[in-house]
Amino acid sequence: MKNIPHDYYLKFVNPSVYDEVLDFHSSGNYTIHEAFQRRTCLHSISDENIVQLTGNELRLYADMDLTFPVSASSYEGLSCLYRNESCEHFLPSEIDFSIVEKLVGPLLSRNKESYKRGYPSGGALYPVEVFICSLFEGNHSWPYSGKVLHLLPNSGRFEVVQSAVNVDQLKKSLLTVSQSVGCPSFALIYMVYLPKVIFKYRYRGYRLALMEVGSIYMLVELRAKSLGLVCRLWSGYTDTMLSKSLGLNPAMFLPMCVHFVGEAHESI
Repeated sequence: MKNIPHDYYLKFVNPSVYDEVLDFHSSGNYTIHEAFQRRTCLHSISDENIVQLTGNELRLYADMDLTFPVSASSYEGLSCLYRNESCEHFLPSEIDFSIVEKLVGPLLSRNKESYKRGYPSGGALYPVEVFICSLFEGNHSWPYSGKVLHLLPNSGRFEVVQSAVNVDQLKKSLLTVSQSVGCPSFALIYMVYLPKVIFKYRYRGYRLALMEVGSIYMLVELRAKSLGLVCRLWSGYTDTMLSKSLGLNPAMFLPMCVHFVGEAHESI
């Protein structure tokens, strides 16, 4: 087959492994809806303890100083490898689609003779699917009326998602709790197609998929910095709501992370 139908992977999947991985993934899902916002909470940890536990480094021997400094030369020439800090508030701005194309460049296969892409993938599974979503209804440079594109890294093409995606509904599924981040120009949604994740390595394939998501979003962060854009990783969404807003089966396509991209006066 020249192009494998996505459901062909199901032929090679163990049903019990599939169900258990899906159950495990679902246990980390949020149910975020305005109807429940005053009735649910994530934890009961005090603000004081949150400050104490956040952003610190983990020392194995907290009561002993068994450390020595990293050489100052280790910091030389690293400016291109430091990402911008996360954007606190996006400005409403229309970014030309040519910039979007440049942003995803590092994710593509380097040449047509190889399936290898710009990031590592355990066993060459490449289970992460990247969806690029315009969050502006009237983006004049967007190539199609459909506001969601699926990246095909091997062929270097965009696949136009055929579901009738409503931009307002998509934004609601992404920004259910807070609009404090402003107006990102577009979002990259990192999905995994579960049958492709587990057919070869079973449970361990899920771990490899998580690793791959991290590789991808760091490349995007660095590329965005070089293009003068700002980003923010986002997890404040409900998986099933987001998958359905894209017209995807929420039992097979699992959103792992959302990456907002746009412009801002400053970042934090």
